[in-house]
Amino acid sequence: MDLKNNLLLTAYTIMVGIVAGLIIWGFIRAMNFGIHLLWVYLPGLINFKYYTVVVCLAGGIIIGLWKSRYGDSPEDLNEVIKTVKENHRYSYANIFPSIVSSILPLIFGASIGPEAGLTGIIAGLCTWVGDKLKIFNEELEELANIGITATLGTVFVSPMFGFVEPIENEQSSLPKTSKNILYFVAILSSFGIFIFLNHLTHNQAGLHSMGTATLSNLNYPALIVLIILGMILSYVYFLSHRLSKKLFKKLEGNFIVKGAIGGLILGIIGTLLPLTMFSGEHQMYMLLDNGAQLGFAVLILTSVVKIVLTNVCIETGLKGGHFFPLIFSGTSMGYALGVLLNMDPIISMSVVTASFMASILRKPIAVVLLLIIIFPMNLIPLMLVAAVAACLLDVPKFLEAM
Repeated sequence: MDLKNNLLLTAYTIMVGIVAGLIIWGFIRAMNFGIHLLWVYLPGLINFKYYTVVVCLAGGIIIGLWKSRYGDSPEDLNEVIKTVKENHRYSYANIFPSIVSSILPLIFGASIGPEAGLTGIIAGLCTWVGDKLKIFNEELEELANIGITATLGTVFVSPMFGFVEPIENEQSSLPKTSKNILYFVAILSSFGIFIFLNHLTHNQAGLHSMGTATLSNLNYPALIVLIILGMILSYVYFLSHRLSKKLFKKLEGNFIVKGAIGGLILGIIGTLLPLTMFSGEHQMYMLLDNGAQLGFAVLILTSVVKIVLTNVCIETGLKGGHFFPLIFSGTSMGYALGVLLNMDPIISMSVVTASFMASILRKPIAVVLLLIIIFPMNLIPLMLVAAVAACLLDVPKFLEAM
């Protein structure tokens, strides 16, 4: 392309990034407003013992009714990435119903994250832009991929994670230098507008640091135990994922019944273990203040149940991402094990979470890039060792076969 077209393409990429950042910021603001209204304001007016169960059940039915009318969305994040890589595009035919489908489960307290819905929405938007701008030919095929990286980099407040996560462990090589520039232009423009709006509104959305940790007097045998237990925790995910799929496949297409079942399960578990509800983004920071009071038994139970509940929510139609809930589960288990092993909780949380997430995602670099937003930089070597060690062992065959 000539210089003029290069400049135009860069300008369009910046605009796509800015619009993506605006959508992400607006989506999260709307989500937080709905959560505050439903779970803070109204409970202050209504003193009802079974409030959580009733609201979650009603939410599941509403979501089921919506899906019966507008279809089953959003898709899983991996499915979105796979579709874009294979087709270089993502459907935008039902983008507005998809926005509602993505935000409703989050407002009603489902144990999911916003990243899956947002990625599909922005990938669809980028495809629409590409269809309208034909002058750049093959370069426009990258817009949907660019939208995915911008979304992940912004939602998780980690630009490098957004770039690395979709491509790590892929057979294809890294994008060409010219395309790399477009990727980073979109990520930084999306991330920049998101951070600017947060600063402007004095809002702290997304992940942020838990604090500092000292590496002196490390207990190396204990660290090995933490890595192993993080891997074992991942087997709970694989097992519950497969069992949930099998269990609710019989109700495939019956959105209302599935939604009601998912909402009822969410409400009952949320009443007994409140920290298992929602994405876990805010709840993980509560652990540092209240974890010791909860006790290691409750924290371990919360960690395991959170994993199961996330899979149940997704399979019953209360769909969303699994990143945020799994990070919370890892930190909850890590804090509990830190109490048992008499370790700095931030160190134990970082090692367990890195091992746990890497065992599931099989992407050690992406996992560490994600977790350095939460944990201090001096823990990168420990997290990298934990993540790589977890990836050395394959998933047990009996879990793959289920």
